[in-house]
Amino acid sequence: MAVIALAGCTGAPGVTTTALALLLSWPLEPGRKMILAECDPDGGAVLHGLLQGTLGERYGLRNLSVAARKGEFGPAFWRQLIALNGEDGKDGQPESPRDRLLLPGITDPAQAASLGSVWKGLAAMFRGIETDHGHDILIDLGRSGAFGLSGVLADQADAVIVVVRNTLRCLQAAQARATALEERVGNVGLLVIGEGPYPAGELQRVLQVPVVATLPYAPQDARVLSDGAEQPRRFTRSPLMKAARTSSALLVQRAAMRRARLDQRRAFAGGEVRRGR
Repeated sequence: MAVIALAGCTGAPGVTTTALALLLSWPLEPGRKMILAECDPDGGAVLHGLLQGTLGERYGLRNLSVAARKGEFGPAFWRQLIALNGEDGKDGQPESPRDRLLLPGITDPAQAASLGSVWKGLAAMFRGIETDHGHDILIDLGRSGAFGLSGVLADQADAVIVVVRNTLRCLQAAQARATALEERVGNVGLLVIGEGPYPAGELQRVLQVPVVATLPYAPQDARVLSDGAEQPRRFTRSPLMKAARTSSALLVQRAAMRRARLDQRRAFAGGEVRRGR
């Protein structure tokens, strides 16, 4: 059970593609769900990427701003979710589980101006969902969502992970971003897309944050997720999706460790207050 925020930097490191790979490979126990929320103020990519515009723009983050003004945020949130797996049973076959859900992002960056109250509402909603239902939440913050008004989502997450490619250009772009996040939220980790030549130890030395997980650089498989390209045979068993399953477990461990530390600090602080110190 975790709330995990994925953040990027300039240079298109592949945050949304990574988030989708994690969503579709995340290990789930019966009755639990995985929710991916596209919270990039620069605009979401899944509706017109993986889903190829098949659902239009009926669902998404922008609809929550109206609901927030009406005091209907909670019910409206659940109505905006799209199941990325599961279809109605056909020809006597049982119905597949609808346990991997997407909250689509905005389609125009100009819409972000109306979401000031939505970000705080989402942060509280995610904590409530994780606590009350035991569902896992993955937040796609894109390249800029970890800062500004939407930064509250990173502040309230159990773990903040910066997605970076191990190329010189991406490392240079990620350095300031990782430093700023580490100073603000602490215990930031890296998820590395292995496109370039630099090993994990070099990334950790340069960026001063640990590598938590890695994914292979697999453009053909990635296009299935980013652009809705036709799935090759055995896509779910491809190196990309196998690595995503391994990464999911590592991210959950990272989130649990950080939460335990934060809970310990809160308990200590509460004890100090009760003793009048």
